Amino acid sequence: MLPLITRRHVSIACDDGALNGMLCQPENALGVVVCVHGSSASRLKPPSDYVGSVLHKARLATLWLDTASLEQRRHGQAANDVRTLAGRLQAACTWLRREASTDELPLALFASGHLAAVALRLASAGGDISALVLRSARLPQPEPGLARITAPTLLIAGGLDDGSVGANRAAFAVLRCKKRFEVIPGATHAFEEPGSLEVVARLARGWFLQHTRFVLA
Repeated sequence: MLPLITRRHVSIACDDGALNGMLCQPENALGVVVCVHGSSASRLKPPSDYVGSVLHKARLATLWLDTASLEQRRHGQAANDVRTLAGRLQAACTWLRREASTDELPLALFASGHLAAVALRLASAGGDISALVLRSARLPQPEPGLARITAPTLLIAGGLDDGSVGANRAAFAVLRCKKRFEVIPGATHAFEEPGSLEVVARLARGWFLQHTRFVLA
């Protein structure tokens, strides 16, 4: 039997305004995954949220976060620098820690594109992040704090995404935490090829469940 999923739009205060989010919670959730993506079309919730549905069936809640503030959205402005965005992502994690329905759940991060660097920046600062999954990460230069990350980290890149594979391989070499690097043959940056997104979802689900259970044990 599939778990009952509750969905609600949320507003999260940050230093320079407020952020939109969509919180999806299955019954008896094992953890909550904060999801941020680089494409403006998928800032809040992708049109076809296949990966989210796979996580929900595994009893993992998701918070899809729009990292642009409400003020920026009104004026059509672009996202800010990594440091500012990391602060906004931290605000979302703090909000989850104060919510009665999520305050005791392990927190994980799922990021893609240029926002992968934001997730890495937050994880390198410490805190209680239980796991990271980065898809099609755009990492123009190695984050200085990569070696300080302790959260288990999974990097996923498409085999045809030349702009991501090399950067991910360089980041993987610097990481000192439990780590894994998966290259999906025949997949491009957006993983639009038949079957490729299913592989991403399966890998993410397994990584999150493995390390959520570790935290809860």
